[in-house]
Amino acid sequence: MSQSEWKRRGILCLVSGPSGSGKTTLCRRFSETDTDAVYAISATTRAPRGGEQDGIDYFFLSREKFEDRVRNGEFIEYAEVHGNLYGTLKSEVIARLEEGKDVLMDIDVQGAAHVRAQADPAIRDSLVDIFILPPNDEELLKRLSHRGTESQDQLDLRLRNAREEMKYWQDYQYSVISSDKESDFSTFRSIIDGERCRSTRMFK
Repeated sequence: MSQSEWKRRGILCLVSGPSGSGKTTLCRRFSETDTDAVYAISATTRAPRGGEQDGIDYFFLSREKFEDRVRNGEFIEYAEVHGNLYGTLKSEVIARLEEGKDVLMDIDVQGAAHVRAQADPAIRDSLVDIFILPPNDEELLKRLSHRGTESQDQLDLRLRNAREEMKYWQDYQYSVISSDKESDFSTFRSIIDGERCRSTRMFK
């Protein structure tokens, strides 16, 4: 009789941080370079930006269709941010966790709180959350201004929202003070690698 192989339950990794913190880049890069990780694509009611594609960058939905899916209980979380609805579909998460895949979610603090409040043990037991902090206000403003496509009023709103979001960093298990892309990615990978070794995730 051959010995049964060890298996691992998937991690549901929530990654939050203000706009410009690099959270989306971290999630996408990790999922593209690690075969055991997938990036959960969010749904949103905002219009696509230049080059963004439906089903790749986001699931772009009308507000009516988004709200229909909310009523049908299809979201693991959703929230209104900057005047638009954002959410994560259960279909993007649950089945993959059961397969032993790690699901990475780029998510705002409202959405993270909703996921933490889920009663489903499959979600609660798999949860890991990470907050990405800019090193200082000057760097935050620089990163927010980087796109160069927004009015001053829009930029001011994003800055206010970013500062508000940063008040919640202590709600997270891990906080990463951002420096450069390579250092951030190395730290991020170290956290995931450590979480994968937790005995509570292993079974035969």
